[in-house]
This record gives sequence, structure tokens and C-alpha cells, in this order.
Amino acid sequence: MSPGAGAGLPVDTEEDSVAQLLRVQNFTVSRDGYGAGKGQSLERPFGHADPRELMAWALATASFPGRTGPGGSRGLDDYFTRDFAHGIGAEIMGRNKFGPQRGPWQDHEWRGWWGEEPPFHTPVFVMTHHVRPSFTLSDTTFSFVDADPATVLEQARAAAGGLDVRLGGGASVVRQFLDADLVDTLHVAVAPVELGAGSRLWTSPDELLDRFHREVVPSPSGVTHHLFWRR
Repeated sequence: MSPGAGAGLPVDTEEDSVAQLLRVQNFTVSRDGYGAGKGQSLERPFGHADPRELMAWALATASFPGRTGPGGSRGLDDYFTRDFAHGIGAEIMGRNKFGPQRGPWQDHEWRGWWGEEPPFHTPVFVMTHHVRPSFTLSDTTFSFVDADPATVLEQARAAAGGLDVRLGGGASVVRQFLDADLVDTLHVAVAPVELGAGSRLWTSPDELLDRFHREVVPSPSGVTHHLFWRR
């Protein structure tokens, strides 16, 4: 190509690079749309829901984090489980995903359900009206932010090192970001169980079709994977 052949064509710059997406990944709901049951407590993070039933599709895969025994399924469910951390540089979660405490923090010594090796491996921004000092466990730093969804997303993107941001839940937080039109892609696994009450993502997945394209992929495990992306 001659020196002038590209004249007038746009030149790629850092500003022109692919935007950092806000992604919901592997978020599992019951057949009636609940991401968790009612009555959350320290002993029952999912309330009256049994996470072994709700998350059975992921727990059974070969790639589920923390698997100690041999075996585990391959195929579609395993693909989604393996892809959970791919391209993610930060996570946003609600306070109810971090822990069961409500109101002002009474116990700063308790630092989440995940022990000394949280599964996130990125900065995590916890949305709460009661901020507390940040802390780091292994390679995960938890920061507590009292701000609107757009502001929290801006902070998470700045911390993500150019990678995408995962919106981890729970259901009410995902709805907040959907209502603010900030979510770019969603992967929701619908499990073949009913909860009847709790924290609800939707009454029907059709609610999102005015803003998102959707593909529905059933899995041999019994869950149905719903994949959404912006129109």
C-alpha cells in the first residue's frame, strides 16, 4: 500500500477501542424467576432456597471452582462455568450477596461467605447505604460504595484495567442496572425448581425483549440458558 493509500481513513486510538461491557454471567433463577429465597441468614445465604438444587447445573461441571474429586460434566454447562472469569476485570454486587447483615455494620471482622480465597480475583464493588473500609483477601479487594448504578459502574470500569465488568447480583441489583439501561449482555440459567417467594429477577424473561435480543438454549442438565444482548 502506498503512503497515501490510507489517507482519510480513521485511525484506531485508545478511545476507539471496544467498550467495556457490563455482563451478567451464570446468574441462576428458579422457574418462577427468583434468584434467592426469603429469610436469608448467615447459615442460609439463599434463604429458604437450596443452592444445591438451584445451582446443580454448575456444581456438576468439571470446571466448577473448588472441585476436589474427579469427573464432572463437560459440554454446554461446563462451557459457561469455565467462561465465568474470562475477560472480567471487576465485579459489582449488592450488599445482600456480600452478607446477611442489614443496616449499619455491626461486625467488621466478618468479611463475606468465601473465606480467605474469594472466587472473584478482581476488585469487587459492594453497593450499600452503609459504607465501611475496604479490605483485601488474597487477590480480591472489596470496596463499599453508596452511589447510583451509573456511578458505581464508572468506578468499576476504572478499576477493571480495560476488561469487562461483571454484575454479580443479587436479583434486585441486576434489576436496578437493567432499569438504568446499563447492562450490555446477560446469561441467565433458569433452573427447574420453583421458590414461590424471595428476591425476584423477573416474572417472565419476555419482559426484556423490548431492549434485548435473546437466544434460548436448553441443557441436558435440565436448566435452560437464556442469552441476552442489546438491540
